[in-house]
Amino acid sequence: MILEVEEEFIVGEDTFLDSVSPDSSHGVVFEDNLTTGYFYAIGKLPKQEILDAVHIYDDENVTDKGKRSNIKIVWTDDWQQASLLINNYCHAIFDFKNKIGYSRNAFPPCNGKWKTEKDRIELSDALIDELLTGK
Repeated sequence: MILEVEEEFIVGEDTFLDSVSPDSSHGVVFEDNLTTGYFYAIGKLPKQEILDAVHIYDDENVTDKGKRSNIKIVWTDDWQQASLLINNYCHAIFDFKNKIGYSRNAFPPCNGKWKTEKDRIELSDALIDELLTGK
């Protein structure tokens, strides 16, 4: 695993963090726009089209709102999966090889370039283990 971004932030404050694969073919962005937190899969630079987006939280529903939190963006060694961790809890994963995003609340339905007829799959601890170990 490759730790690409690690910072402190406060839920409900304007936050924008990004991480791009070494070949600039794809990347991810986390944004808290003062009301919601979203994680985006983006396409090749410099165009940066949104491939998919998953909801992370509504600021008003976060119990630790206003407190410092740790946020990390972690990639698999092949740069095909990016994970978003807040306080060491995995909230979302984008799988660029299979063109799908996973989140804890499975919201919103698949959208952007990766839109499919399938419903979004809810991210669970068992699914995280399966995705990251390939088993």
